[in-house]
Amino acid sequence: MATQSNVASEIAERYASAVYELADEARVLDETAADLKSIKGMLSESTDLQTLIRSPLIDADVKASAMEAILEQGGASDLTRRFVAVIARNNRLAVLPSTIDAFLAELANRRGEITAEVTSAQPLKPTQLDAVTNALRSALGGKVTVDAKLDPSLIGGLVVRVGSR
Repeated sequence: MATQSNVASEIAERYASAVYELADEARVLDETAADLKSIKGMLSESTDLQTLIRSPLIDADVKASAMEAILEQGGASDLTRRFVAVIARNNRLAVLPSTIDAFLAELANRRGEITAEVTSAQPLKPTQLDAVTNALRSALGGKVTVDAKLDPSLIGGLVVRVGSR
């Protein structure tokens, strides 16, 4: 029997695959990736936005209208706005963060990039981020993309995760 998180993950993968194919066909993969990274950033910074996408008490049409306004103001492309609108109308906004992660993972995979999640207690300076990226590139070989995250509960140092390692 499938668990709820497996079902949500499967839904996110399907949406990610669909938007990837649409973006690839329209030759706007980079633009779509930038839009989705922007949405991911907004979600991580705004508890109100997190509540909007997760709350079952908010009507799907209200969610769709709110997301459309946010994305339009943020300058998202037409493809991205239409994609998020479909997810909202289908009342699946709760899987949007997983969908974004799946899209970015698929894009990196097809480009032969390795994504490393680097978590630090404080924001990394650009020189520090470059040093970490270069060290990972040397250790792993190939293209490395760093996804920097913050965790104030860390005492110091970095937590680096590449795939399951």
